Formats: sequence, structure tokens, C-alpha cells
Amino acid sequence: MSLLKLSAQAALIAALSAGAAAAREQIRVVGSSTVFPYSQAAAEEFANLTGFPAPVVESTGTGGGMKIFCGGVGEQFPDVTGASRAMKRSEYELCRENGVTDITEAMIGYDGLTIAVSRDNEYDWDLTEKQIYLALAAQVPVDGEWADNPYRRWSEIDPALPDVEILAYGPPPTSGTRDAFVELAMFDGCEALDFVQQKKASMEKKEFKSWRKQNCSRMRQDGPFVEAGENDNLIVQRLEADPNALGIFGYSFLYENADKLKAVRVNGIEPTPETIADFSYDIARPLYIYIKNAHRGVIPGLEEFLAEYVSEESLGDGGYQQERGLTVLAPEILEKVQNDVLNAVPMKAPK
Repeated sequence: MSLLKLSAQAALIAALSAGAAAAREQIRVVGSSTVFPYSQAAAEEFANLTGFPAPVVESTGTGGGMKIFCGGVGEQFPDVTGASRAMKRSEYELCRENGVTDITEAMIGYDGLTIAVSRDNEYDWDLTEKQIYLALAAQVPVDGEWADNPYRRWSEIDPALPDVEILAYGPPPTSGTRDAFVELAMFDGCEALDFVQQKKASMEKKEFKSWRKQNCSRMRQDGPFVEAGENDNLIVQRLEADPNALGIFGYSFLYENADKLKAVRVNGIEPTPETIADFSYDIARPLYIYIKNAHRGVIPGLEEFLAEYVSEESLGDGGYQQERGLTVLAPEILEKVQNDVLNAVPMKAPK
């Protein structure tokens, strides 16, 4: 790092140390809507146990949270961000450009990307990733050509599916849930198509990956897929209002609304803590928090909050996060996470 950047970082940290306690007495957490309920639970428990003010937890989406978190060091920037995917190389570089050079990454558990429907819907839903792709992708094969998606009803994709209009509420592009859904469901569904398999066979590996990223990642914008913002509770409300609509969000929201919603099986597998943990449920993913280590010892209570967040009572088997739908880590993985967080172990640069 250049001397100029080192000097800038030192100045930022000095300013933070001089004024943060007076300017900001509450810890600030931003990031993923999926991680939000877990950060909120840790914040409430921390406040109850310590008497510190409860941290301010905001649901900004993974991408939005990274942008805010990486904005700089100082009391105007958050201390922690939650993410429903790993930090990207571009985000890591943005952090470094803005003086955020000491970050700890902590995987807090696992989540299943859930597709859900109202319990008032009588159909026993079980979709393949291919069917999911054909319903929600911007472009699909049509008469041997790659073209705009013509499907409007589920029965047009497969006569065994309900003869109702396709309507799915899901996350926006700024969401880590959207990134993970594209990576885990849409790409697999796209590759299951004969048209795409022929493309794959005719291309070099690098060339095909570029073609897939360009052609298989776009969600349709002509009505059947609706971006519902970062508040997953709004999706739950819309599913209650329309029994034929599907929603895409993290498993915790299905878990918390099991009296109202039921899961759509994917490739015959229902999302459960067991199928998410062993990845037999195909669209499962890890969840993370990222910690700005320059704020430790400066923002009041931050060290204690982090200790609570990664404690056995929080993230362990039988802990209060598991009660909220988090699929917990194996004990040896949790032990490493606890060591990294408590000792401020810096993360490695993403590949």
C-alpha cells in the first residue's frame, strides 16, 4: 500500500478514535435481508445482557450493505455488514480504496433459498431447476432460437403443472439472495436445457461461462417475475393475498411464517435444516458477516456485541439463531469462526 493511503487511513482512524464515542453510541449493522433477523436477534440479546444500547440493524441488501460498509472508516460508516454470499473481489478492492483494509469475514451458518406459496394453494408444488428457469428467465429456447420468454402459464411449461399464470415475487439485483438464486438455480436450470448443452459442447470452457453469464442470468421483466425490494416480509404479505403467487426468499422467512406458507420442493427435495446443511437441497448457501476491525475498541460495545453474535448461545446447536431458522455450523467450523472473530483475524482477498 502506498504511503499516501497509509497516511489517509491513519487519519481516518485517528478521527474515529477522537470523536466516535460522542458522535455515535450505537453499533451500526447493515446488509442482507436474509441475515437481518439473525443480526437483529443478536442485537436484542446483546442489549438485554449488557445494558448497552441495542445496535441499529438495517436491511439494505447484500450489495447495498457492501457499498455502505466499504465507504470508509469513521463513525459515519457501519461497523458490520451481513451478506448472503461471500464478498466479491470488486467489493474487497472498493474497501481497500477507501481505507477499509482490515476486515474479518465470519460464516455464521447456512440458509436455503426457499420458493414458497400460500397454504391456501392446494397444489403439491415440486419444480425442477429447468422448470424454474423456463418460468422466470428473460430468454429461453424457442423453435431452436434463443428468444424472449413466451411462457405465461405454468401449464405451458409442463401440462402437469397448474394452469395458472406465472407470478413470482423475488429479490432485486442489489440482493445477495438474487445473486445466489441466479448462481444456484438459474444457471443449473439453464444448463439443463438441450439447447444450452449443445452450446456448451461447441465452446471452450471459458467461452461458455461467459455466454452463460450473459444469457442465463437475466430475470424476465415482462410481468411474471416481480422485484419485491429488500423487505422479504412484503413478499410474505403478497403470497397471503394471492394464493397462486410464488415467493423467493431465505429459509428463515418460511420458518417464521410456516402457519401461512409452505415450501415448493426443488428437484423433489424440501428445504429443511437437515437438507440445507448437507446440501441435498440444491439451492442452499452459506451466510456471512463482515467486521470493520478499525472500529473495535472505539465504537462502544462492539467487541461485546461480536462476542455475543458468535457465541454458542447464538450460533451453536440449540441456540437462539437456530430457533429463528438458521442452519447451524458444525462445531469445528463454529470454533474457527469464533477464533477469527474474537481475535480479529483478517480475511484473505477473494479470488
